[in-house]
Amino acid sequence: VTATDADEGLYGHVKYSLKKVSDMASSIFHLDSESGAITLLQSLDFEEGDSYELEVQARDGGGLFDSAKVT
Repeated sequence: VTATDADEGLYGHVKYSLKKVSDMASSIFHLDSESGAITLLQSLDFEEGDSYELEVQARDGGGLFDSAKVT
């Protein structure tokens, strides 16, 4: 995921976090707080789950934030 902020310095620095995620999804997916890259911690198994939903939050250095659902 990617978010941008036009502010300079600390106020323009965006960090990412998972806002809402199931226990199962949290053991499968990892979100890099600096880059926003979502990676797998283990292989996906269609028999265990056919879809996942993550809510990712982007927050700037000034405390403003927004979120998006990733399915």
